[in-house]
Amino acid sequence: MRGNLIIISAPSGTGKTTILKKLFTQIQGVTFSVSHTTRKPRASEKNSIDYHFTDKETFELMCAGNEFIEWAEVHGNYYGTSKQEVNRHLDQVLDVVLDIDVQGARQVREAAGKDCFSIFIVPPSWEEQEKRLIGRDTDSPETIQLRLKNARQEMKDADLYDFMIVNDTVDEAADVLRSILIAERSRKHRNSKGKPLSLPE
Repeated sequence: MRGNLIIISAPSGTGKTTILKKLFTQIQGVTFSVSHTTRKPRASEKNSIDYHFTDKETFELMCAGNEFIEWAEVHGNYYGTSKQEVNRHLDQVLDVVLDIDVQGARQVREAAGKDCFSIFIVPPSWEEQEKRLIGRDTDSPETIQLRLKNARQEMKDADLYDFMIVNDTVDEAADVLRSILIAERSRKHRNSKGKPLSLPE
């Protein structure tokens, strides 16, 4: 028995990271796959916790060695998910969350097929989306507009996902996400904490 492979995508600024942090305080047996990226860390981010920050040359060598289950170029930077890290967690019967964009999600769905399920998180409105991006105070006005443009493009993939969550509030969105994970565990005969179930003898 292995854990679930869970794809979670959302347009930039939707609150996905905040929702996932909330989820991780509410449910056991789930882990976060730390992606590799060539972008520079933000002030609050830590290497090997938020991302494995690396240079472009190293990333390209890993691509050539087929070390990623998926990788993509997003906003001018590379992002990728390590096959080795994902499989190590799945073999420990842990559910693995892949926080990836729509490009990466297509690659994982193609590679994993029915061995994964996917969730798309959307903002309640484009006005709220822009307000959240501005409120982060991490990007220039030009970058914010680029992210909004890309977000509209990413939304075209929403129907390819198994589940959709609207982030009206973080608490409600995290509760819905938790419910989905528990339901998928039940499908694989595991309890709400992720442990294997056995029939009474």
